[in-house]
Amino acid sequence: MADARLSEQLTDDEAFSLGVALMRQSRRIVALTGAGISTPSGIPDFRSAGSGLWEQDDPTVVISLSVFQRDPRYFYRWIRPLARASAAARPNPAHRALVELEATGRLAAIVTQNIDGLHQSAGSRNVIEIHGSLLTATCLGCGATTAGLPLLTAETPLVPSCRCGAVYKPDIVFFEEALREETIDAALTACASADLILVVGSSLEVVPAGRLPLAGLRHGAKLLIVNREPTALDDLAVARLGGDLADLLPALVAGL
Repeated sequence: MADARLSEQLTDDEAFSLGVALMRQSRRIVALTGAGISTPSGIPDFRSAGSGLWEQDDPTVVISLSVFQRDPRYFYRWIRPLARASAAARPNPAHRALVELEATGRLAAIVTQNIDGLHQSAGSRNVIEIHGSLLTATCLGCGATTAGLPLLTAETPLVPSCRCGAVYKPDIVFFEEALREETIDAALTACASADLILVVGSSLEVVPAGRLPLAGLRHGAKLLIVNREPTALDDLAVARLGGDLADLLPALVAGL
């Protein structure tokens, strides 16, 4: 197998062939997915130039727990366009390719940074959502739960409230909020038991999610990255493929 430090010297064809070979040889793949896998479905990401949500407002402020508690109207005004895009979105070929990979018995789990629920909509079974989901919401007063997207996409009320009078908060992990311990433990366990970490559509810049592949590498896993832009762990990857994920991932799975 090629040395990870040689990955940048590979041609696109060589990197693709090596990616297929890695997946063929693997018996326990864990996919770590980020916003890039959902952008072909029409959901904007946070960072991409020209379309990233970072350019409109700073999510570290809008999606911060303290700001939500002080003025939830700010968050709900900002989230509604994203929620409507999520509600209208459908899984794309990259999502479906992971369903096919799971059907081969090679894909043990998907660990996703996304909150859109598209992996489950596509048919993936073992999905670990480390940042939570827009699909449900919880009352900050009485703890009642309800469907999230109807609240987030409704025109009124601006701030959805529970029968008890308290505000509903979507079940996503806000800035200033700790990741759910049981969720991050499940993600770490999955990565540590993998023989291949397949990164799809993530820049690996957000921590701790972006450092999850290291749990696999420490236990001997290989790293294969499929992402349009460079990532924070490219120098540790055996191969990195850049391009359209909706084309690349189905082609990789078809090559098995």
